[in-house]
Amino acid sequence: MDSLHSLALESNRQMKINFDGGDLSSDAGLLLVKEFACRLGFVKLLKSMFKTKDAARLRHHKDDENLWQIIYQILGAYFEDDCADELANDPVLTAILGKKTLASQPTLSRFFNRMDESTLEQFYSLMRRFRKVVYSIKKPQLLLADLDSTLLDTYGHQDGEGFNFHYRKHGYHPLVCYDGMTGDLLKIELRNGTDYTSTGVAEFLQPLLDEFQNDYPELPLLLRGDSGFAKPELYEQCETNGVSYVIRLKENNILRELAADIDEVLTETTQKDMVSYAVSYGEFMYQARSWKYPRRVVCKVEKPTDQLIHMYTFIVTNMDSSPEELIRFYCKRGSMENFIKESKNGFDFAAVSSSSKIVNANRLQVHALAYNIFNWFKRLALPAKMRNQQIDTIRLKLLKIAAKVIHSARYIVFKLCSSCPYKDEFYETLENIRGLRPQLE
Repeated sequence: MDSLHSLALESNRQMKINFDGGDLSSDAGLLLVKEFACRLGFVKLLKSMFKTKDAARLRHHKDDENLWQIIYQILGAYFEDDCADELANDPVLTAILGKKTLASQPTLSRFFNRMDESTLEQFYSLMRRFRKVVYSIKKPQLLLADLDSTLLDTYGHQDGEGFNFHYRKHGYHPLVCYDGMTGDLLKIELRNGTDYTSTGVAEFLQPLLDEFQNDYPELPLLLRGDSGFAKPELYEQCETNGVSYVIRLKENNILRELAADIDEVLTETTQKDMVSYAVSYGEFMYQARSWKYPRRVVCKVEKPTDQLIHMYTFIVTNMDSSPEELIRFYCKRGSMENFIKESKNGFDFAAVSSSSKIVNANRLQVHALAYNIFNWFKRLALPAKMRNQQIDTIRLKLLKIAAKVIHSARYIVFKLCSSCPYKDEFYETLENIRGLRPQLE
């Protein structure tokens, strides 16, 4: 038998290869994610809360199973729908989902095409329920809502795609809101590619504010946004809902005139040293024509090293901290770019390949759900030394672990790679999951 199936290598005739190794998988670490999802009740919640409008009376591959399969594929970096066919008999994924074979690519495509506005609302409800379970274990001390937008590339004729002048490319232009403290994706909404940065931001934000005011009334709410969100309706919305905000203003002649005293201080400071970096801070009250009343504006004027020019930063705010503290607080929103980059590169947020905008909007929510499940898994279950690592690193260390699967009459045994260098981290993660005490309804 060995002589029929084994092939000797010409480089070394003592080495032989065959494909008789048994049921093997390279994704044994996904068992940890399944354990985490079950421990927090996500599996039961998703089963009870998610359902497409399916005309078929009986399906072998049910909606909740299809959704979990896609989430696990995303976590395993199998982003293409076609990967479902290649993974059809993967022993780890089939065991996790409790199925003999996975749903095929056509099945998943039909599943996506059944999604509509109702499933979009279900995703928002699911995210809220999942977040409530996570917060029952470890609630943040405050909510820091970082607003931004990004571009998702499109190809060919797709409903809602358009040329975005800011990015100079065709695509969709979704609104995103991350928690600046934890990296959680609080909300994402697909928009037309031609929409301006702040288009629909008040309608986008209000359900999120309502959720946190109702579910966590004691939690302080803060908001940061760049100059694309410098809209009076957003200021008023924050003030009405008790949200502290810092939003950058676009520089103009009036603001520069009001900052003349701050600029003069910087000029006097740099008279004896016009080479080194220098900065001055200040504040004033300002009312634009579209504002109903004046608001506090803090200002930073800086002179770069080896330059004579002065650069201005203007921030409108309803907070009481010093100008220097508020400017520094605003500048920390740079972490948003890392969250967006992680979402795109690590979770394939740009997988909006359907010709239908509503299908693409639902696809985006599936990838957002996968992102959050992993972010919660990272924060609550991983060893402390791994919590700041990105998804690609964690995949390599903890998810992409080789395993041989042995089936007996009573058990399924996963024999993980003996030479895995991260055994201790694997066991510590499993122990951390077992120590979680979520409040399940």
